[in-house]
Amino acid sequence: MISRRSLFSAGAAVAAASVSRVAMAALPEPVIQTSAATAAPLQPATGRPYRPVVTLNGWSLPWRMNAGVKEFHLVAEPVVREMTPGFNANLWGYNGQSPGPTIEVVEGDQVRIFVTNRLPEHHAVHWHGQRLPNGMDGVAGLTQPAIPPGKTFVYEFEARRPGTFMYHPHADEMVQMAMGMYGMWITHPKARHPLIADVDRDFCFLLNAFDIEPGSATPKVMTMLDFNLWAWNSRIFPGIDTLNVRLNDRVRIRVGNLTMTNHPIHLHGHEFEVTGTDGGPVPKSARWPEVTTDVAVGQMRQVEFIASEEGDWAFHCHKSHHTMNAMGHDVPTMIGVDHTDVARKITKLIPGYMAMGERGMADMAEMEMPLPDNTAPMMTGQGPFGGVEMGGMFSILKVRRDQKPGDYRDPGWFKHPKGTVAFEWTGAPLAEPVRAIPPSGEAAVNARKPSGHGHH
Repeated sequence: MISRRSLFSAGAAVAAASVSRVAMAALPEPVIQTSAATAAPLQPATGRPYRPVVTLNGWSLPWRMNAGVKEFHLVAEPVVREMTPGFNANLWGYNGQSPGPTIEVVEGDQVRIFVTNRLPEHHAVHWHGQRLPNGMDGVAGLTQPAIPPGKTFVYEFEARRPGTFMYHPHADEMVQMAMGMYGMWITHPKARHPLIADVDRDFCFLLNAFDIEPGSATPKVMTMLDFNLWAWNSRIFPGIDTLNVRLNDRVRIRVGNLTMTNHPIHLHGHEFEVTGTDGGPVPKSARWPEVTTDVAVGQMRQVEFIASEEGDWAFHCHKSHHTMNAMGHDVPTMIGVDHTDVARKITKLIPGYMAMGERGMADMAEMEMPLPDNTAPMMTGQGPFGGVEMGGMFSILKVRRDQKPGDYRDPGWFKHPKGTVAFEWTGAPLAEPVRAIPPSGEAAVNARKPSGHGHH
């Protein structure tokens, strides 16, 4: 739920020493959000009108108008994020959440952001992709002094161009971003734009990754590549909310990547076009239909499509190990080996022990092996026909003809028309398929397994 938390009187005195008198007419009260549910779009009660976005498993930050300036208050602080029901992580974030709240403004807005540092170390915020004065760019040591713990600094600039951007630390960046510090920034066009279409649904989320060992709750910040939790807005499937739309809605999805690898984001059942990047709208002559778009490190991709096909459509990163939870890179492959009893005995001695099942990883779910406390199952999620066997960067686009305009509630599972679901064949036996002739003699295998995971 959203609540307002007053600054300590000592904090206000500290802020007064750090903020100019012009900006310090009165420090805006910070708004704190602790729920991991997707909040309804924040309708602009003051300032210029715009059609707001919906932040998947997140929310947009309220503001106040002060003499024509749109003022926000970000609080950098330790947070506890529920990554999926039953699994909480000790992270750092803004205003009670990781990621921090989405900031929405309109092209041409004069913006003032108060940033209060409640971290145990110094901080600075970089406004990724913005055109602004150099001294407002937020690089500690280069364009500004770092914000010490307990202090409040102010950033002031004009939102000069429409588009989708991000904000994140530029002080002890590796640690602070590994702990979950970032957020989205949306600048809406001030008037009709030839390259920015009106849409019925507008979603946004950030891609992020963590290395949290099973049974623990705090990320290992020194990890470079071998992450075991791949998340959307610090949530992992089945904890990621669905994207619920009306049949024939024009849908925009904005995706920002602040992990250390690229992510091919794939949508089932529809084609889309990439209509924007963090550099701005894409010219129409440069667009083409896709079902997968790769989002590289530090990039944003904005895709749009007409939701013309009813159903529950998978939406996910197409790197298969990015749709799993708590994945250990040292899990042995035991395909073809019955190790059920052995695994149970080893688990009594080593609670965190895991091994792939004799027929594949689905066996691990069927065996119902005990997990350490505060650990998400590797493959999970239940659908109308059984286990979905997914995790990580996975969600569902739910398209319904009876979903009302502006209604973002989950409509439940799709009711398939008769005869439109794959079924078991019970007719006459089928002829044997044509098979390739196998090579004669025994196979001589002399292979060296590569080590490491440098190609995530």
